[in-house]
Amino acid sequence: MFTAATVSFAGKPHLAIQYSSRRGGVSWTHDELQRMTDTFANGLLALGAVSGDRIGIIAENRPEWIVADQAILAIGACDVPIFPSLTAEQAKWIFTDAGVSIVIVSNDYQLKKLLSIADALPYLRTIIVLNDDAASADARVISFHDVRRQGERYTALHSEYLAQARANVKSEDVATIIYTSGTTGTPKGVMLTHGNIVFDLRAAVAALPQFDEKDVFFSYLPLCHSFERIAYYFMFASGVTIVLAESVETVSEHLPKAQPTIVTTVPRLFERMHARILKSMETAPPRTRKIFAWAVATGLRYKSHARNGRTAPWLRMQYALADRLVFTKLRARLGGRIRFFVSGGAPLPLSLAEFFDAAGILILEGYGMTECSPVISVNPYNRNKFGTVGKPLPGVEVTIAPDGEILTRGGHVMRGYWRNEEATREAIDAAGWMHTGDIGELDSEGYLKITDRKKHLFVSSGGKNIAPQHIENLLLESPLIDQAIIIGDRKPYITALIVPEFDALREKAKRLGINARNEKELVADQQIHETMEREIAARLSGLANYERVRRFTILSTPFAAETGELTPTMKVRRAAVEKKFAVEIERMYKTEMRTS
Repeated sequence: MFTAATVSFAGKPHLAIQYSSRRGGVSWTHDELQRMTDTFANGLLALGAVSGDRIGIIAENRPEWIVADQAILAIGACDVPIFPSLTAEQAKWIFTDAGVSIVIVSNDYQLKKLLSIADALPYLRTIIVLNDDAASADARVISFHDVRRQGERYTALHSEYLAQARANVKSEDVATIIYTSGTTGTPKGVMLTHGNIVFDLRAAVAALPQFDEKDVFFSYLPLCHSFERIAYYFMFASGVTIVLAESVETVSEHLPKAQPTIVTTVPRLFERMHARILKSMETAPPRTRKIFAWAVATGLRYKSHARNGRTAPWLRMQYALADRLVFTKLRARLGGRIRFFVSGGAPLPLSLAEFFDAAGILILEGYGMTECSPVISVNPYNRNKFGTVGKPLPGVEVTIAPDGEILTRGGHVMRGYWRNEEATREAIDAAGWMHTGDIGELDSEGYLKITDRKKHLFVSSGGKNIAPQHIENLLLESPLIDQAIIIGDRKPYITALIVPEFDALREKAKRLGINARNEKELVADQQIHETMEREIAARLSGLANYERVRRFTILSTPFAAETGELTPTMKVRRAAVEKKFAVEIERMYKTEMRTS
């Protein structure tokens, strides 16, 4: 794929990769990227890397990440990328389990982290540092540029070796081992072969609209995660310019400048965008607020009618006016060229999907898991159905087990878990069906809907089956709620841990005349409790009594990966949350106390 793309777009002026950071910018054509990758691949060969070696990557998104990835695959080795946010102990466990011989790190911070555990890694012999200013007296450390220089010398001596290595790579060879975040238990290494990835790529190409060199892909999700990894492969193969964001924090700064046509993302981005838009309206003049409310209502009505195949002329005229007065300005914040977003990794609240659709910003929700390379389904571009994760990709089989679990089969299903045959047998049955662990259903048109995680379903002490994710999604539609975790397994009633959207809550407090010095005082205020109680009741009014939240605790600090409540991909570690807040949870089942 890499060779075909670089040959196809060789000599063309459009860029393969763009990147800007505090350290400077990078703009590479396909020719430049190909030369950079080949010399680095030859450098790896010069260092003694061979087919089948496992090579670790600990780096933030940057062009050299892509160079390293493609070079490793070119020589028939297997990369083991991990999140840069992982601790030294977590990195030690993964790299020991994978048996890495070389690790590529981004900067001095990551280098020091790795050196603190290097002597405990039994197979490690070389550490490659991407930044020139990161140095060490350790004999195992070598810079990215020095590896490339070795590669240039190696090419002169063995000009045919790299081509031979590429030709020797087989479909069944393992391309990457991606360790799952592990919401419970120890992370498992997912082995994805070249064949797995190419199958998923071809299926995605058949399912999504065509792209070419006029398109721009804005990438900010971690490349070490399977979702962004397959997205960058897809875009590169299509000749799309890839614009890499330095970090999640710089998205709002770089997105308008990049003027992308497609962005892969998670629902969290839309939640924050929506919250910022609503907050800006709170301080806007009354006339502006009125126009905005009218435009949103008009947009929702127009899009609803359009989905049903009928729009009256007067409604089309109203929508055109709403678009000119309001929605074009919203799209301008995204660069003004967005064709669509692809959202995955977590459920997209229906209210957000409808709001952005009303604004002319299409979000195609998809579904997948690392073990499936990772995409299983995605909404069709011209037949998007809100509340679903779309249709299975071409060639991907999906069925629903008697207990409601989603099963999938096809060339996208992983080879297995690295050195863990027992876990592999538990995940993939004798007939080849991958057990996803998700509960869902297929509608009459073949669209897939996810209702919950199988292991998250719980039964109340009264014997009622409860799906917490659905309740949590309803709560997250509130502008006052940022995070919500439902508690209730084997309990007499439902309770919740609530993390407020603090900016919105402070604005509310100001209007109520509450003077809180900090978040802890804010969440302890009785008026805030009464406000949150009304908000929760309103959001859950359509549920059965046993599904409604009876008591809740408002937390003064958000859940975070750094404090152990979230995985690096921002999924909730429910067991960790319940353990950390055990006292608060127990209190909700004994007293009316609701703050923490």
